[in-house]
Amino acid sequence: MGQVLKSRLVEQALAEGFVACRVCRPWDVPEVSGRLAAFLQAGYHGQMGWLAERTHWRGDPSVLWPEAQSVIMLAESYAPLHDPREVLARRDRGAISVYAQNRDYHDLVKKRLKRLARWLIAEAGGEVKVFVDTAPVPEKPLGQAAGLGWQGKHSNLVSRDWGNWAFLGSVFTTLDLEVDAPEVDHCGSCRACLDVCPTDAFVAPYQVDARRCISYLTIEHKGVVELGLRAKLGNHIYGCDDCLAACPWNKYAVAASDMRYGARPELVAPKLAELAGLDDAAFRALFSGSPVKRIGRDRFVRNVLYAIGNSGDLGLRGVAAGLTEDPDEAVADAACWAVGRLNGIL
Repeated sequence: MGQVLKSRLVEQALAEGFVACRVCRPWDVPEVSGRLAAFLQAGYHGQMGWLAERTHWRGDPSVLWPEAQSVIMLAESYAPLHDPREVLARRDRGAISVYAQNRDYHDLVKKRLKRLARWLIAEAGGEVKVFVDTAPVPEKPLGQAAGLGWQGKHSNLVSRDWGNWAFLGSVFTTLDLEVDAPEVDHCGSCRACLDVCPTDAFVAPYQVDARRCISYLTIEHKGVVELGLRAKLGNHIYGCDDCLAACPWNKYAVAASDMRYGARPELVAPKLAELAGLDDAAFRALFSGSPVKRIGRDRFVRNVLYAIGNSGDLGLRGVAAGLTEDPDEAVADAACWAVGRLNGIL
């Protein structure tokens, strides 16, 4: 397809609210299969058993849809207007990852992808499939192959134009579009993201052991968190932005174009005492439309209790004590741990 169509595609993508649009081939990431196999072999995926499923697709995008000739990679900014690290010093408050402080990005990004895909079909025909984080698509390697950015030492995509606060989406198409040059690594000797990690989850630059990652532990990990990691969770109660926020390339961050990514005030620094008292109905009401809702009340309150235990605030001891007999075993265990830690026993 010609340069004119490619230029118009990028123009349309930017008009939809994306900060960047680049194109690569589905077969441009041959390194993914080996990296995935090594990651799984080391057990770094923890309880995320779904990563070990459909590895033939996850490791080779060209197998996912053999008819596809091009992959349109899109980035959409969700850069925060506040410093997400400020709440970490307020130990009676909970830290919720920036991306989860308002609407679920899956819905917002997918709608934009679908509109762009419909535009492309109307302009040039062909067939399309859209993906945003819910299918076995290696978005970050494809993003680098397409020139959106490079995978930084924290393994997330980084751009010299917009930092690392961005969601990624893709449009696979049977059209033979003009491709972009891949991006190269610009991390240099910087270790900011590696050194800031509270749990030392990076076994090496560019390699993450999810079993030690706070985002994994507070979102994906079911049941109790091992004793040696609880104190290192600090007041993170859903996800963690420490490595993202430390990246110096964020000085080029681009403001989010969709106000629905802006933080809801009540979720920027919510009080742990109030969150611990949520029952299932109240939890669902507070996090309606939010990614947080996916983990359920029990796992969320478990996280809140770990944060209470780490707060050093004796005024929260009674809050934790009130949950030591919670029906959920992990919640009850976390409550007992929090009481013990506040009492100076643990």
